[in-house]
Amino acid sequence: MQIIASFNHSSYIEMSIVKLEERGLDDLYAIPLESRKKETRLFDSIHYSDGHSLLNKGMFLAVIFSVITTSRGFVLEWGPIYWGLIGAGSGLVLGFLIDLFLVKFKERKQILTDHAQPSEIILIINCGNKDEEWVTQMLWEHHAMGIAAVGKE
Repeated sequence: MQIIASFNHSSYIEMSIVKLEERGLDDLYAIPLESRKKETRLFDSIHYSDGHSLLNKGMFLAVIFSVITTSRGFVLEWGPIYWGLIGAGSGLVLGFLIDLFLVKFKERKQILTDHAQPSEIILIINCGNKDEEWVTQMLWEHHAMGIAAVGKE
């Protein structure tokens, strides 16, 4: 029978392995998982969306700038329509650049924190049916995130 457990990268996995070896269960494998390299995309598609939009702040600023520049356009030379369009365009571009800067800054910060936190470790233990209860209890005591038993008879 095989018992499969997942652990966070910590000293509890080491203590579990030592206890298993003391009990005489030497047929075990510890497999560290690789962390996903998150590749952020600037623009969402119909099949992929990360929940971030680069146009939210741009639309908000476009409305505010167009209202302000339209009202000021009544006293300026080109008139309210041109100044309203200029304000909307500049607000859209400014908001887009702010969102772009925040996304890039967040991505860089996330890359720095991802390297500090290692991924999970999968522990596979080959044992007999008589050891199953002891092994699962010991793994739960050592803070296993999840346990599965395969090959029960």
